[in-house]
Amino acid sequence: MKLPQIATFIVFAIMFSCNKEVDPYLITDQSIGLLTDSTQVKELKEIFGSDSIVNYSDGEEFTRDFNNIDVYSKEGEKLLTLTPKILGDSTSVIESVQIFSPKFKTDKAITSQSSFKDISDNYKITKINNIINNLVLSVDELNASFTIDKEELPSNLRFNMDLNIEKSQIPDKAKIKHFFVYWN
Repeated sequence: MKLPQIATFIVFAIMFSCNKEVDPYLITDQSIGLLTDSTQVKELKEIFGSDSIVNYSDGEEFTRDFNNIDVYSKEGEKLLTLTPKILGDSTSVIESVQIFSPKFKTDKAITSQSSFKDISDNYKITKINNIINNLVLSVDELNASFTIDKEELPSNLRFNMDLNIEKSQIPDKAKIKHFFVYWN
């Protein structure tokens, strides 16, 4: 009598462990929800079936080198901007993703609305680039970069691009301007 009960238990355990559902908003170094580093452009309609996908591929624009794909929710909220590795190729994988919606978050709750303190408390910032109007913080663990507007910095750090800005010089409350994940 016990053998059939044990066998039934094992079958159910296997079924439930195989049906592990993917969090549609979790950001990792290789995925953003159901979108992965090996997802092809042609698969996007299936992945974002309930959302709206807008593809900018008009060859007449002066920015024709860009072929960004914007993803909007049914309610019209901009969720993501995807950039394919190869322009105009439906079999191309996604090279980068810009995260707009705070629904998307890392396992340490970092979102597009996080602060510098949130990032630095949870991840190792591997590089800080000082560019014209922004700082770009790299987090290799996530294959991510975060942009912070220099307006968030003390005035003595805003205008000299030659300065090596250290983490200790960035205010804890500095807000993220842009959040990108890059896949090679």
